[in-house]
Amino acid sequence: MKAIRSFCMAIALAGTFATSSAQAQRSTSAGERPPGEAEWDRVSLLTEAQQPNATADGQSSLPDAPKPATKPADASTPPADASTPNDQYGKQPKRILGIVPNYRAVSANEKLPPLNFKGEMWLATQDTFDYSDFIFVGALAGVDMASKSERAFGQGAEGYGKYYWHVFVDGGIENYMTEAIVPAATREDPRYYTLGKGGFVKRTSYAVSRLFITRTSSGKSTVNLSEIVGAGAAAGIGNAYYPSEYNPWVKTYQRWGTQVGLDGIFNVLKEFWPDVDKAVFHGKY
Repeated sequence: MKAIRSFCMAIALAGTFATSSAQAQRSTSAGERPPGEAEWDRVSLLTEAQQPNATADGQSSLPDAPKPATKPADASTPPADASTPNDQYGKQPKRILGIVPNYRAVSANEKLPPLNFKGEMWLATQDTFDYSDFIFVGALAGVDMASKSERAFGQGAEGYGKYYWHVFVDGGIENYMTEAIVPAATREDPRYYTLGKGGFVKRTSYAVSRLFITRTSSGKSTVNLSEIVGAGAAAGIGNAYYPSEYNPWVKTYQRWGTQVGLDGIFNVLKEFWPDVDKAVFHGKY
């Protein structure tokens, strides 16, 4: 019996050893690794799963992280270092001292569309029939009567009346000729464009030079035929209603020079009035 039990135990041990050897061979052939290496592989797989997927060119296939939104620059707001022109200087009012019409003056740096013939006629009408013009004509008539520029007119109320209506008609014809009729033919701009900056001599020279230089309707500089020819034509027309007992050509040149000279004085006044108004009247007028 002891021999039989020993034989059975030997057979069992041999079977167990054979089974273990077969399992070891299958594990090796299937590429299985020892437990330590298998655990390392699981950690590597978890790490790779947490990383973003990469495309063929090495870049991540996941979308980029959102970037902070930036507010687009407002086109109406200039940059901080941009220089903006100062549009406060040379600003012309419609009336000087609230009385004298100033419709022909254009503020510095102001761009206006060209005038058509209707606009030019209205400009001349405003300058001729403004209430202040009647006062100005009255003063000029008084000066002419005091200097006895036309002796045939006499003195007193009757003489003053003759001086008055002659001066009024002179100015009216000159306004329409220089501000409407001739500019329409030559396509010139009859308005005065303010310089607004510079020294006294520079700005005075500019104001006087506008008697001989003006702008065309397209904005180019040209000879001021509106002033020169217009004032001369108005003086010549005056020969039709002035007494002919004196040399009419002398009187014509005198009236021509007077009209051009007055326009030059008004140009200088228009040029410096914004400065005078600011310094003396604190911008009230």
